[in-house]
Amino acid sequence: MTMSDAEKSGFLAKVIGPKLRWRQYQARVKQLPPNYRTAVEAIEQYMMHFVPTDADSDASRFEDLADLFEQAAADGTPIREIVGEDPVEFVEAFVHNYTEGGYVPARARKRLTDAITRAVGEDTGK
Repeated sequence: MTMSDAEKSGFLAKVIGPKLRWRQYQARVKQLPPNYRTAVEAIEQYMMHFVPTDADSDASRFEDLADLFEQAAADGTPIREIVGEDPVEFVEAFVHNYTEGGYVPARARKRLTDAITRAVGEDTGK
C-alpha cells in the first residue's frame, strides 16, 4: 500500500510543520534580553513535563509564550510582573489553556522557581 500525494503532503506537514515552528520559536527566544531569555527557557523546561495534546497546540503554547515575553521586554515589564510571586502557579495556569497537563515532579517546580528568581536578580540564598 502506497501513500497518495495528498497523504504524503499531509504527513510531511505534520512532521516538518512543528519542527519549523519550533525552530522559529527558538530563534525568537534567542533575541530576547538575557534575563527574559533565562525566564522563558526555565518556563519552557518546566512545560516539557506536561503531557502534549497535539503538535499544533504545543507549538501554539510556545509561540504564545514567546509573544508574551517579547511584548513584555518591549514594554519594559518586569519578569516578576509577568509570572508573579509563584512562577509554578503562573505556568500551570498558562498551560491549562492548552492541555490538561501532567504530573510535574517537585524538583522541576523548584528548578523553575529558582531560575525565575535568578532571572529577576533576586538572591536565592545559594
